[in-house]
Amino acid sequence: MNFFGMGTSTNFSELMKNGAVIIDVRSKREFDGGHIDGSINIPVDELTNNLNKLKDKGKTIIACCASGMRSASATSILKANGYTQVYNGGGWSSLKNKL
Repeated sequence: MNFFGMGTSTNFSELMKNGAVIIDVRSKREFDGGHIDGSINIPVDELTNNLNKLKDKGKTIIACCASGMRSASATSILKANGYTQVYNGGGWSSLKNKL
């Protein structure tokens, strides 16, 4: 759907049904305080050194954090490293409500 030129909205629920993985790029402490069930915690500053945990570069990945800033960085890092299906899910709590 395109509202007032805002672009297409991503159906995160549909992505999850099709096997997407959620990467939560907040700190371990933030993650331990609450997260989306089944998400993988890889802090954004450790992401480059942990790409081996994401072996399939064609798998759909949704990055989330607290507000959307770190997940935007993570999305850029993943795309720069050859991952093709990467989405910025923004803040984890709002993403959780979209699943």
